[in-house]
Amino acid sequence: MTRVIKTPYYLIDKAKLLRNMEKIAYVREHSGAKALLALKCFATWSVFDLMSQYMDGTTSSSLNEVKLGKQKFGGETHAYSVAYADHEIEEVLAHSDKIIFNTIGQLERFETASASHVRGLRLNPGVSSSEFIIADPSRPFSRLGEWDADKVLRVMDKISGFMIHNNCENSDFELFDRMLGEIEHKFGGLLEQPQITWVSLGGGIHFTGEGYPVDRFCARLRAFSERFGVQVYLEPGEASITMSTSLEVTVLDTLFNGKQLAIVDSSIEAHMLDLLIYRESAKMAPNEGEHQYMVCGKSCLAGDIFGEFNFDRPLQVGDRLSFIDAAGYTMVKKNWFNGVQMPAIAVRELDGSVNLVREFTFDDFVDSLS
Repeated sequence: MTRVIKTPYYLIDKAKLLRNMEKIAYVREHSGAKALLALKCFATWSVFDLMSQYMDGTTSSSLNEVKLGKQKFGGETHAYSVAYADHEIEEVLAHSDKIIFNTIGQLERFETASASHVRGLRLNPGVSSSEFIIADPSRPFSRLGEWDADKVLRVMDKISGFMIHNNCENSDFELFDRMLGEIEHKFGGLLEQPQITWVSLGGGIHFTGEGYPVDRFCARLRAFSERFGVQVYLEPGEASITMSTSLEVTVLDTLFNGKQLAIVDSSIEAHMLDLLIYRESAKMAPNEGEHQYMVCGKSCLAGDIFGEFNFDRPLQVGDRLSFIDAAGYTMVKKNWFNGVQMPAIAVRELDGSVNLVREFTFDDFVDSLS
């Protein structure tokens, strides 16, 4: 007898996840690039058994992510952080294969501690694809990476590679191509240095999306790699898990206040926070019919709104709704605001069976506090 899972819960579909993994494998084969899962976007390790078969390892933004990648994913483990603390550096080095410093100051501060490690430095080319100032690594006064090639030249003896992350949800190959050209122009003198053997081009490149010119992308990556004699790395986060996961919810109440409203047993602030930050609507499927509802979360935040969606009949208390494309920057950002029940995590296996892998309890809520 199949167990009925109480909403809310995230449902990861391995068959859909596999489609992304196969595209990543194709890019690896035809471009020569290696692919590292960006844990800042997706870190649900219960599906790492599948993902690790198609990717080379993980990249991180903190000590905790470094340790998670090393222990749960395997393969190469790249460590990056905007800034490391003195008490972290020993563990970061112990759990990583490469360490990437955000600034020359951090590189020099931990030069002795990391002397026997593979080291890299983040470069900031001053251009990005972000449409949001909050996410733009090239925003004015950015703290993310080094801009001055002359300064970097003076520390070349301390590093063997670079990380350049300036793509943000970029599904436009032409834009990627132009920005990579600007990187080649601005930092070519650095990339040509003989000690530089690897370059990570970061994440944010939506090459697993429908209609993306994958073969042109592969050719461009290979040309870059051959020109500078480097191993290219990609750090797909959203591209790894796009359209693989839904957030399953239930309607708790309906009302009319100028618009038809439906309140569900979830919260955008607690369970899909990234959408609230960027003021974007959730996605729902199906989303058609003559009955339109504003679907709202159950927290006290007045703007806790998933969006407006269409249905083929009036919604009723107890109806199940499904928000699609709900993996990226959701589970890694979920929180206990208002004490709203944390969504469980379930996985639909390749054979179609659904496996409940984690439920959260009152004790988890208590333990997250003091």
